Amino acid sequence: MFSTEESRQDAKLEKVREIPLSELHPFKNHPFKVKDDEAMMETADSVRQYGVLVPAIARPDPEGGYELVAGHRRHRASELAEKETMPVIVRDLDDDAATIIMVDSNLQRESLLPSERAFAYKMKLEAIKHQGERSDLTSRQVGEKSQTSIQLVASQAGESQRQVQRYIRLTELIPELLDMVDEKKIALNPAYELSFLKKEEQRDLLDAMDSEQSTPSLSQAQRLKKYSQEGHLTLDMMRVIMGEEKKSDLDKVTLSADILRKYFPKSYTPQRMQETIIKLLEGWQKKRQRDHER
Repeated sequence: MFSTEESRQDAKLEKVREIPLSELHPFKNHPFKVKDDEAMMETADSVRQYGVLVPAIARPDPEGGYELVAGHRRHRASELAEKETMPVIVRDLDDDAATIIMVDSNLQRESLLPSERAFAYKMKLEAIKHQGERSDLTSRQVGEKSQTSIQLVASQAGESQRQVQRYIRLTELIPELLDMVDEKKIALNPAYELSFLKKEEQRDLLDAMDSEQSTPSLSQAQRLKKYSQEGHLTLDMMRVIMGEEKKSDLDKVTLSADILRKYFPKSYTPQRMQETIIKLLEGWQKKRQRDHER
């Protein structure tokens, strides 16, 4: 009643609070994996020495404590550093606003797994649509240039709309296949094609891959998708396709530009290096033929 305008404005400002780690809970369906890997150990060492330099963001949890919105890795690093509290900014956020902040704060990381990016894009797209940005409406968040929800997600992520859609499609893969994408056992393009298989077909594919000790190439994945859409993809057919002999990578020889430049002047372009190598190989081949004829 007797507070000044200055004190009222000050009360509205966000403040950094030291909150016990035990009161901070992970965001529901958080798509980003927090691993105790080498990078985490380095972060923990930094926290142990300097503390958490950038406050986390959290919102009040109706069931008690706070739900982390941004700062899951800092929270884990603080635990490993045996800290009891960490600096946090508490905000009142609805589910959609919290989801967008959670996704955007993590998409800046360089080493994101395909599965992390896939679910993050999907969650952000759904949150934007919930805020009124349906795919058939335009967004006013981006100024004069109108964008659909998917275009907004793509532009803010620095990706093409098509690429964002391809990542989101990966969320249709069963966990075992998606893990293989993260582990680089299945490439992104074949994985996109496999995502169109029915869930039971994907489980049968795991059986076929195991029995044939092979993972699908892009052309194989496209054929699997085609047969599935035609309604006659069977386990036996999968085994036949996965059992096909592939051209071995041992048939290819790749020399990086760094290696080649050791043997050429700096002024040589890649095309000139290639032409020179071809001439040298042709000369070597002719010499072998002459030596063989003697």
